[in-house]
Amino acid sequence: APAPRAARLIAPVSVSSPRRAASSAVAMAGEVAAPPRAMKVAVLGCTGSVGQRFITLLEGHPWFEVVALGASERSAGKTYFEACRWKQATPIPESMGKIVVADCDPASAAFEGVDIVFSGLDNEIAGDIEEAFAKVGKAVFSNAKNHRMDADVPILIPPVNASHVDIIASQRESRGYTTGFIVTNANCSTTALTIGLKPVFDKFGIDTIIVSTMQAISGAGYPGLSAMDMLDNVVPLIGGEEPKMESESKKIFGNVVDGKFAEAEFKVSAMCNRVHVLDGHLEAFSLKLKTPATPAEVIAAIKEYPSVTRALGLPSAPEKDVEYRDEPDRPQPRLDRMKGNGFTVSVGRIRECNVFDIRGVLLGHNTIVGAAGGSILNAEYCVVKGFIQ
Repeated sequence: APAPRAARLIAPVSVSSPRRAASSAVAMAGEVAAPPRAMKVAVLGCTGSVGQRFITLLEGHPWFEVVALGASERSAGKTYFEACRWKQATPIPESMGKIVVADCDPASAAFEGVDIVFSGLDNEIAGDIEEAFAKVGKAVFSNAKNHRMDADVPILIPPVNASHVDIIASQRESRGYTTGFIVTNANCSTTALTIGLKPVFDKFGIDTIIVSTMQAISGAGYPGLSAMDMLDNVVPLIGGEEPKMESESKKIFGNVVDGKFAEAEFKVSAMCNRVHVLDGHLEAFSLKLKTPATPAEVIAAIKEYPSVTRALGLPSAPEKDVEYRDEPDRPQPRLDRMKGNGFTVSVGRIRECNVFDIRGVLLGHNTIVGAAGGSILNAEYCVVKGFIQ
């Protein structure tokens, strides 16, 4: 029943799963009351890689209940069990597996009463479909690139730029939306970069970033690259990735002035590579700072950075949004990608740079904090802010 599900956030729970552990931790940290009812949720692109990750993360969520699933005409009319070629490590949740998949059409009866739409749709079709759902009053949380650079759409990452959510009011006014709106994630590699560097950006300012990524194969979706491409190999090209990192990071670190985005002023050069790792994007960076700082001072800034999402009272919040690893050979994807249930970005190897000021490495889980999990955090924050009633 909706009431007990919503009450889990503030009631004592038996910590027997990562989801319940996260909810219990936030109950003690943020003390934000749960919404008065369970929010009804739909997942579009539900059979794809990001869509499947949404399903695993939303199982047992204390605020959200999945009631509708959308996919292509090929999958429509089948149960999720029948339609989905499941590739996650845990089974399809029984309650979601029985849902009949619908076309991604907001007029479909399947989406009646839905409050929140999580979109894992491909870039080729996402833009118009997401707008159509927003126009009929749905809160749309997108993983696609289509609307990221729109003048009235935030690339929202709560531990980095929570204040950007307030542009929703301007978006509704300019587009004629009533209760609907669109919020996007960043590109997965950009998300890890901006969370990991946020403490440095705030404390010392950043003039220049050079970053080389080692990105997991799950970021290419399923079936992704062939075994002949990836075995015994690194592919030094991910189409469109480098421009996205270079443009999105400036919008994310920027400000909202008079209802418009003002980009942050710094330079970014990104080089993106696909490596033979299943999950977790590792990124090596060099920074030129606006205020000089020693490696010890940078490390201290990272360690002292507050847990923003916990303070906001978000049920998926990790204990730390960003952490520093003191070990000389960390972070590593296999060892560190599930830190904070996949919501924590890990930073390590901070030291002097012979060209700029500081260099180091960071790691983020590309399909959790960098994709589906990031969208869920965004939706939780919009509930807290009152944009979803």
